Amino acid sequence: MTDTITPANIFNLGLGFWASKTLLSAVELDLFTELAKGPAYLADLSQRLGLHERSARDFLDALVALKLLDREEGRYRNTAETDRFLDRAKPSYAGGLLEMANSRLYESWGSLTEALKTGRNQNEAKESGDVFAALYADPDRLRGFLAAMSGASLGAAQAIAAKFPWKDYKIFADIGTAQGIVPVTIARAHNHLSGTGYDLPEVKPVIEEFIAQHGMQARLKFLSGNFFTDPLPTADVLIMGHILHDWDLAQKRMLLEKAHAALLKGGALIVYELIIDDERREYAFGLLSSLNMLIETTGGFDFTGADCQAWMREAGFSQTRVEPLTGADSMVVAIK
Repeated sequence: MTDTITPANIFNLGLGFWASKTLLSAVELDLFTELAKGPAYLADLSQRLGLHERSARDFLDALVALKLLDREEGRYRNTAETDRFLDRAKPSYAGGLLEMANSRLYESWGSLTEALKTGRNQNEAKESGDVFAALYADPDRLRGFLAAMSGASLGAAQAIAAKFPWKDYKIFADIGTAQGIVPVTIARAHNHLSGTGYDLPEVKPVIEEFIAQHGMQARLKFLSGNFFTDPLPTADVLIMGHILHDWDLAQKRMLLEKAHAALLKGGALIVYELIIDDERREYAFGLLSSLNMLIETTGGFDFTGADCQAWMREAGFSQTRVEPLTGADSMVVAIK
């Protein structure tokens, strides 16, 4: 009998960083933004991007093979996906997360083995332990981080705006709002809503600029605060997106209790994350995200829908449910 077992999958995973870094470098070079201006031949595109003649053809053709570019009659162009999500000039640009992956996460993940053995984060806050203090202390890095959070949350924000019964509510607040993509997306879709973006004081100029760019100043405002030491804003709906996974279990429970206290009676809490399947067997991306929390934080981890619902009930919520959103995210909804 012929042995049909091969190491192909093992090699594809083990060398997966080849494809990943090729994409990340393409984003860094603004390749997709350049091609959004129109298709281009190899020589012209190489000159515009500053590529060496030895590297250019293999680099661009690798992106074709990875289904990130198309090539017709010798001219390269974006695919529908890269044109929409990786053209920096479009409001749908979602490359901020990839920029952060390239500038920060790629190097940090090189120390995963050390993290697995020590349980310690491996990023720029390796010595201090507080990655957010490090990020928020540098205005340029802070802006990059906040833009990355917009890229990570855009799809979820659009799905929440469409799927959640917003007609039953009037006032919402986005906790840990970052650049403000979630409140802007929801308010734009529902004219009767007014909202608040809640984050640390350093975020104020970034979110106020973002709100103004979208003409939403009349219905959205920024409120500064520390969600560990200050009360959360009172609202009909509170949103925590990619927040809980940053923190250890005691901190997760405390934040859920504070959310319950801040909500009006009948109000709703929306937690959206890379929710792991309850059996912890299928959703590799959510489990890898939890390893990323090992790399990035001192106690954070991702969790299952069953985990989150149990913590919500412990915090006093009476009804909970899990709903898929789009792409990688799901939301857990709890009613007070």
